[in-house]
Amino acid sequence: MTYFSSRDIAAIALCAALWAVLNTLITPIFWQMTHNLFLCDLLAFVSLILVTLWTRKLGSASITGLIVTALTLILRPGAFHMLGFIVASIVFDILTKIVGYTNCFDKPLRGALTMLLFSIICAGLAGGIIGSFFMDFKALPAILTFAGLHAIGGVIGIILVRALTARKILPTC
Repeated sequence: MTYFSSRDIAAIALCAALWAVLNTLITPIFWQMTHNLFLCDLLAFVSLILVTLWTRKLGSASITGLIVTALTLILRPGAFHMLGFIVASIVFDILTKIVGYTNCFDKPLRGALTMLLFSIICAGLAGGIIGSFFMDFKALPAILTFAGLHAIGGVIGIILVRALTARKILPTC
C-alpha cells in the first residue's frame, strides 16, 4: 500500500510547480521594484497550506519545499536563499501533524489561528536563516527585522487562503 496516492502526488506537484515558477519569474521583479519580501513568503505559505490541506499527510509540505528549492536552483542557480524555505517547509509539516489536520483545517477559528501562528513561525524562521546566512546580516536586530518582514508574507498568505476557502473558490478535499 502506498503512502501518497496519485491525487496526493498531483497536489504536491501542482503546488511545487506553482510556487517555483511564480517565485522564479515574478518575485525577482517584485523585489527589484519594491525591495519588499512579502511575495516570496506569500507564495510559499499559500503553496504549503494548500498542499497540506489537500493531502493531510506528513511529508507533503516537506517534499513540496524540496521540489521548489530544486526547481528554483535549476532555474536560478544563485538562489541559495531557498534553503531557508526547506527548513520552513519541514517545520510547517511537523507542526501541522503535531496539532492535527482536523484542528488546522476543519475548525474555523482554531484552524485560522493555528495556521496564522504556524505561518508566522515558519516564515520568520526562513527569514532568520536567509538573513543570517545568505544576506550576511551580523546584528541581531537586522536578522529579527528581516525575519519579521518574512513573517508578514506568511500572514498575508494564510489570510488569502482562508478567504478563498471560505468563499468556496478553493476546494478543501
